Amino acid sequence: MKTVLVTGGTKGIGKAIALAFLQNGYEAVLNYKSDERSALATQDEFNMLGYCPVLMRADVSDENQVRGMFADFFSVYDKLDVLVNNAGVSKISIIQKTTLKEWNEVFDTNVKSAFLCSRAVCDKMIYSGGGSIINIASIWGEVGASCEVAYSASKGALIAFTKALAKELAPSAVRVNCVSPGVIDTRMNAHLTGDEMEELINSIPIGRIGAPEDVAKACLYLAENSYVTGEILSVGGGFGK
Repeated sequence: MKTVLVTGGTKGIGKAIALAFLQNGYEAVLNYKSDERSALATQDEFNMLGYCPVLMRADVSDENQVRGMFADFFSVYDKLDVLVNNAGVSKISIIQKTTLKEWNEVFDTNVKSAFLCSRAVCDKMIYSGGGSIINIASIWGEVGASCEVAYSASKGALIAFTKALAKELAPSAVRVNCVSPGVIDTRMNAHLTGDEMEELINSIPIGRIGAPEDVAKACLYLAENSYVTGEILSVGGGFGK
């Protein structure tokens, strides 16, 4: 049976990604950082649906915790077929009020974690004959967002990371791709007022905001198509194009 590990896999987009892989026959490991109550609730919810995901707690921006998490993973599973680097945070602030601590937190969570986790699994994927790494970026990493400079820059860096690593690992049958969501219905957008949300919807050609399941379907496609690598797959209903 194929395996997938989803960082930040117990909430929002990560939760939808994990469920989609479970529904398609994968054994899934759901990483979370600190909210054990929410993680257990997600696990119970999936159990009720007939699935048995494994929870692994680790701060994926911490090198030692990442090393420990994958040591635990490979003590149970022979190989990892798909890694989804989904863990992420946002920061809304004008640049003058963005502290260095906040900037570093955004980059540690959004970029450093993808580096640490990808580095941790590359050799295992190569030796097992291949694999798929999927990074979750953002439309703001492509076009930029006012008052979200740190977030936009981090997601842009993740896109560049994807393109470079894809070239590096392609000869070893390890594919690296990126999903770039537009406006998705998650708690990350809960700060928006009704008027702001309506304005956003009016700017989306397809006429609605996306669902986490839309992103999950894109991840499944990238995981299963063995001739796709180095791609940035936008999932935004035409927003920002």
